[in-house]
Amino acid sequence: MPTITVGAARIPYRVVGNGPDTLVLVHGTGPGSGMWDGLLDAFTDRYTVLLPDLSGSEAAEDDGAPLTLETLAAQVNAVIEDAGRGPADILGFSLGAVVATAAAALRPDQVRRLIAAAGWISAEQDEYLRLSMATWLSLADRPDAFGGYATLTAFSRGFLNRIGRAAVEANTAYMQPTPGTLRHIALDLSLDLTPLLPRVQAPTLVIGCAQDATVPVENTRRLHAALPGSAYAEFDTGHIVLAEETQAFTKTVRDFLAAA
Repeated sequence: MPTITVGAARIPYRVVGNGPDTLVLVHGTGPGSGMWDGLLDAFTDRYTVLLPDLSGSEAAEDDGAPLTLETLAAQVNAVIEDAGRGPADILGFSLGAVVATAAAALRPDQVRRLIAAAGWISAEQDEYLRLSMATWLSLADRPDAFGGYATLTAFSRGFLNRIGRAAVEANTAYMQPTPGTLRHIALDLSLDLTPLLPRVQAPTLVIGCAQDATVPVENTRRLHAALPGSAYAEFDTGHIVLAEETQAFTKTVRDFLAAA
């Protein structure tokens, strides 16, 4: 697995597939790029897929300093450059959607097309979002409650009932209050994408989730409105649309990338 140095960080990334085009999958808050593994087969026929593990993920190494949007965006762009695969298409989810948008703004030469799923501009624009993230962060010393809160807000009620108790408990155990994840949540609270939005040049698709209790969909709609000319798609799911509507989500992504 290639590993690059970006500032004070050592950032590993995986390369999957050998398609003619390049797709970068940017993970959200939590352990890292493994969140995308269930979707890889939907893309590797057409794409060479790059999966970076950014600062705060389990695989990355850095000095533990507070994270910034610019730091993570620079890591994404450095991976594209190191792989020699730019300009690339970028798909980011949750925090990864914000990071991907920042990467497109900071290096428009590196990003051909952008998809931002379940993202936002700033928690300061929504008291629910701000309080939800602050509450999650406050549960750092209670791992069971931390994982339970993450699961409760990540999925729709209907989906949780469909997957059943064992799967719910597995999801609860997955999201743990590691130092890196806590740094991600602190960034979720503090970031502000506003100054970078006018610099995005890539054709963009914004994806919202109507039942999102992590990032209420009004925030995603606001992101779409702030990116003139962007396309918008909305799913009737909780936050983790890629789990609740996997096939429809990947089809929407593929169709946009093929047409843009």
